[in-house]
Amino acid sequence: MSIAFIFPGQGSQSVAMLGDIADENPHYGEIISTTFQQASDRLGFDLWELVQKGPDSKLNTTKHTQPAILAASYALWQIWRDKEGIVPAVMAGHSLGEYTALVCAEALGFSDAIDLVACRGKYMQDAVAEGEGAMAAVLGLDDETIIKLCNEIAEESSRVVSAVNFNAPGQVVIAGHADAVDQTIAAAKSNGAKMAIKLPVSVPSHCSLMASAADKLADKLQSIELSRPVIPVINNVHVTIENEADTIRSSLVNNCPSRYYGQLASRKWWPKVLVI
Repeated sequence: MSIAFIFPGQGSQSVAMLGDIADENPHYGEIISTTFQQASDRLGFDLWELVQKGPDSKLNTTKHTQPAILAASYALWQIWRDKEGIVPAVMAGHSLGEYTALVCAEALGFSDAIDLVACRGKYMQDAVAEGEGAMAAVLGLDDETIIKLCNEIAEESSRVVSAVNFNAPGQVVIAGHADAVDQTIAAAKSNGAKMAIKLPVSVPSHCSLMASAADKLADKLQSIELSRPVIPVINNVHVTIENEADTIRSSLVNNCPSRYYGQLASRKWWPKVLVI
């Protein structure tokens, strides 16, 4: 049997995550503690205390969310390997999760990755003023309908809103200016969406508002050492497996804004990442 690991992105964080595992199993608690201490040393603040005590508003700030999810996911990977769990045939990640996949595949050092995603979070936070951007998940409509609604509202309002993540059939994430996202949520519900709800993130990831963040990230990535992954990693943008440092860097940069995401709707890329 072959399995795949898909690591989570922003929106999956919660205060006190991993706390029960650390409390119930001292050995696993030590793995978690060591991982978070490494991250804290690189960040200059106690990441574990933030994750365990919050508040939500601080944990949900992108520059904190990204290293928190990376550290939590990597700690769980190490616990899985400590249990001698099966090695996946392939790995991937939702947005930020691609960085976790590269760390677990030994293509990117953990400490470097913590520094990188903390900068990425800051770049993204700086690109759009707090409260001006938003993301939302829309369920129960086809891709073309959501794209059409976004385009109509963007044109009418002269604001940014676009379909950016095509997660599965009938599950699309939109991003852009907060007011335009709100209008699209209302329009989606009027058009029969089963659900349209804002996500607990502080920036509108993957839309064109993130262009300046991508430029800064491209510069930062030049100083980061990357190696050939020991486990294949499927990237978010082209849904391909990249092994060379330059192509991995390019994928990570284009993962940030909507330079390619808008093209993916017509490609129906999601079936390619389903693994039995």
